[in-house]
Amino acid sequence: MMKIRIIKRPPLPGWAKVVIPIIAIVVTLMLAAIPILIAKGNLWKSYYYLFYGALGTRFNILETFVKSSPLIFTGLAVAFAFRAKFWNIGAEGQLLAGAIAATWIGISMPGVPSYILLPLILVGGFIAGGAWAAVPAILKTKLKADDVVTTLLLNYVMIHTMGALLFGPLQQPGSSWPRSPEIVAAAKYPILFARSRFHLGIPLSLAAVLIFWFINKKTILGYQTKAVGVNIRAARFGGINTTAVILETALLSGGLAGLAGVGEVCGIQYHLLMDISPGYGYSGIVIAMLGNLHPVGVFFSALFFSIIIVGAQTMSRITGVPTYIADVIQGMALIIMLIAILFTEYKVRMVKK
Repeated sequence: MMKIRIIKRPPLPGWAKVVIPIIAIVVTLMLAAIPILIAKGNLWKSYYYLFYGALGTRFNILETFVKSSPLIFTGLAVAFAFRAKFWNIGAEGQLLAGAIAATWIGISMPGVPSYILLPLILVGGFIAGGAWAAVPAILKTKLKADDVVTTLLLNYVMIHTMGALLFGPLQQPGSSWPRSPEIVAAAKYPILFARSRFHLGIPLSLAAVLIFWFINKKTILGYQTKAVGVNIRAARFGGINTTAVILETALLSGGLAGLAGVGEVCGIQYHLLMDISPGYGYSGIVIAMLGNLHPVGVFFSALFFSIIIVGAQTMSRITGVPTYIADVIQGMALIIMLIAILFTEYKVRMVKK
């Protein structure tokens, strides 16, 4: 009688870790042809305008980078947490926490110069996101609560908290809509290129990629998060304070997601809105997996996703294919990358029982 055994493969060489996400993207685009054809779109024309809409002009390229900024922050947040096996599904709520903090500081400190106010907002948004992520980290380490469940449920707690604020103390005076007053001019990110929305948050997100690459590769915390992620019991036996590492990881992860919220308030909307995030926190999970939990991989994954999101608008206008194809491609990319990870880390063998 035969049975199936799943056996761990030897570690992959470095080049394979780069090639696999590229293959996953190519396969995703091939499979995405099916829903495009079902929608009666011209396949080659649809793909042409998908990429032209994101990269065809100066404005489109800059808009693609604008869209990539929150995706980079949330992708890094998830990747850093997952590396330590802290399953942070709560980047969406942490993003909203950062947005709330940025709004509160941005409307309550008029007269403060920009060179003081903007750092205060960045620090406040980082702390707010980190503090919200620390709650499930404490529950995980002290009470053994499932971090997937707690981080996910806290998203909804934060959404309703924001709703209560926008229909209460943060609501714009005289408005019946859930919308805050506009932040002061000194709290707004500078626009770095004329006739565009390319704001300070984009270079900050690129700096975050480099900083977290350095943390992962060159610091004690980076080594400890990897050790905890590989085997928490062995890490504890080796003298690592695993509780502190998970808490520090949560603080940094949530802080990154909080900065995504700061960017949306200070760089794009200038108000706090109920729909300030179209799901950037959840997209960060897909981006982190597609980027193989590596900061540089997260950058390219976020750039790919922003190309799809921005380009889908142009493709839809010209070809009639619904913009929801961008969500389909995101979902396909996650499934294909997870399958790729499974079969590159494990192999299936048939053995006699």
